[in-house]
Formats: sequence, C-alpha cells, structure tokens
Amino acid sequence: MKFSITRQNLHQGLSAVSASIPSKTTLPVLSNILFEAGEDGVRMSGTDLDVGVRIQVPADVTQVGKLTAPGKKLREITRELADEPVEIATRGDQIELRCGRSHFKLNGLPADDFPTLPQVPLDQGWSAQGSQLLSLIRHTSFAVSTEESRPVLNGVLWELRDGEMRMVATNGHRLAKMTISADSSPETTTQLIVPPDALQHVQRLFGPEDTVRVSREGNHLGFVSNGTEVYTRLIEGTYPNYEQVIPKDNDKFAVVQRKPLESAVRRVAAVASDQTHRIRLQFGEGKVQFNVLTPDLGEAHDEIEVSYEGEPITIGFNANYLLEVLRFVGTEEVKMGFKAPERAATVEPVTGSDEEPMDYLCLVMPLRLVD
Repeated sequence: MKFSITRQNLHQGLSAVSASIPSKTTLPVLSNILFEAGEDGVRMSGTDLDVGVRIQVPADVTQVGKLTAPGKKLREITRELADEPVEIATRGDQIELRCGRSHFKLNGLPADDFPTLPQVPLDQGWSAQGSQLLSLIRHTSFAVSTEESRPVLNGVLWELRDGEMRMVATNGHRLAKMTISADSSPETTTQLIVPPDALQHVQRLFGPEDTVRVSREGNHLGFVSNGTEVYTRLIEGTYPNYEQVIPKDNDKFAVVQRKPLESAVRRVAAVASDQTHRIRLQFGEGKVQFNVLTPDLGEAHDEIEVSYEGEPITIGFNANYLLEVLRFVGTEEVKMGFKAPERAATVEPVTGSDEEPMDYLCLVMPLRLVD
C-alpha cells in the first residue's frame, strides 16, 4: 500500500474514526484503524464491536493495499505534522509515514485480523435530513438510563411512522419525547432501540445540511452521508409503553422564564441533600417558592414570578433531573403541567408567534416530600 494525502485530509479521517476506538480492549487490533487504499481514495475504519465508523478520504494512491495501524498514535502524530503532503507506505506489517523532514515507522497488524463491519444495504432504507435527525438526538438522548438492570432503557427508542419520526428516552425518573414530520418511508411503524454511543457518533460526524441515508439489516443499523458511514448493533427487547406514564389530565399549569427558573433551582440545590437532591416547589398565584431543608447542612428559600393557573400545589423534585430537562428544552419560556404532588409533571417548550411549534415533551417524576 502506498499513497500521498494532505495533512488536513489525513487528520480529518483519523479524528472521525479514532473516536470509535475503545480506550481499553483485550483485542489489540481494536486499538488500530484499518486503512484500505483503492483506486478511488483511502478508506479508514474503526470499531469497538458495537459501533463502527468508516470514512472515505481523497488520496493519490500509487499502490493499493490494506493494513491496520495504531489509531490514537497516528492521530497524535498527524495533529503535530507540518502542513505539507504526507507520504504513507507499508512494509510488511509496518506503516511508514513521511512529511517534510519527519519520518515515522509504526508496527501494525494484518488487515485480516480486523473485524468485518456489518453488511447493511445502504441503498435501501430511508432518508433523514441532518438537521431533523440531530435535533431529535439532542433533545432526547440525555434521558437514557445508565443502569444495566433494564437494557432496553439504555437506548433511545426511534419510531418511524408514515410521515413522522419520533425519539423517546427515559430512565424511569425522567422522560423526553420528540416528534417531527418526515418524508414517508417504506419502514412504516418500525421501532428501533439505538445505543446512545452510536447516536453520539451520528451527531459528531454529520451536519445539519447533510441528507443521511439510514438502513437496517437484521439487528444492525447503518447511517451514511458523503462517504462517512456509522454502523451499530441495535438493543434487543421491547420498549415499555411510555404513553401510559405521560399524564393526559393535568389541570394546573405554570408558564415561567427558563433561565430565572434554572438559576433559582441551582441556588437552592446547593443546600439540598447529596443523596436525594430534593427541592420543594410551591406554585401559587403569580409566583413559585423554592424551599430546601437539610438537617445537617441548613436551609434555603427563594421565589420567582410565574404565570400560574389552577389550585396551589406543593411538589418535590430531584434538582438534577429538573435542571437537565430545562437545559434541553431550550426555549426562553417553558410550560409546566401538574395534577397532584405524587403524579408526574410535564415540561414543554413555549415557542414565540414567529417560531415553528415543537412537538416536544419532557416528564419529571416527583419525589415524596417528608414534613
């Protein structure tokens, strides 16, 4: 294998692929990137066996071939190279890199040792606009569970229906659900549970202007756009019926400025218990009061103005979950809905008259208040 490539293209390819390399592995070849030099350029691939990334970069190939080489070391070297063409060649299982006066030799491993990325027919499936796909991921993936007791909650539910796409994530204490209209696809009424690591790669590698082709084959999903490919193993199982936990009968509503609400929650949460992070919110006409009492630390009281409809209500929350939801709602104003102190509260964005409405809802389960 022998090719010449610009430093920028080499660094771009290595940066895209090396993020998929596991930090610790018992298989040495997984620490490597697979280089495949062909007539149409160079392909670089990396995988941790669950998620794989492959990118095609332009290069002047004089001898086709393939080899794996240490990904993170190559990236460290390339980042510091002079902005000149880089000559790369292989000699046996060694890769040689020359750039100006710099010369490196790194030990590689045979390409045959590298795991095969899933064979997903990317000419089939459906298309998603990058801006829509990234918005769905950003607004929901934060809510996935990190506990291993219920594996299906460790992924994001992606529902495809005729004319719309929806993503849902929950850890049992908070939930985020977003729906957008989309082109009709042959994959109507399909449910996929996608690992958040794969969605992070999609966020990192694709832009809002990209049209992303998505296809499924068995238990694998593939994303491709402009020579960049992401593959992932799907999480198997049945996602719980999230519609059952979303309250339909809330009759108390508060419209509040998001930033003052976040600031007040942060202030009083400083005095909250490190175990429960519990804060007490008391909604009434024109204001919401915040109270925290932690016997071994102290107490806090604060209040801000709100627009509130309904009977007064006192409800407890884990401050961290509430802050997380508020951060991802993103609008200047939010609408909070309540039924009773022991029932789930909803948080929705309030969009201006000149903004496009968002079909987005977050849910936060309350904490029991002990007097």
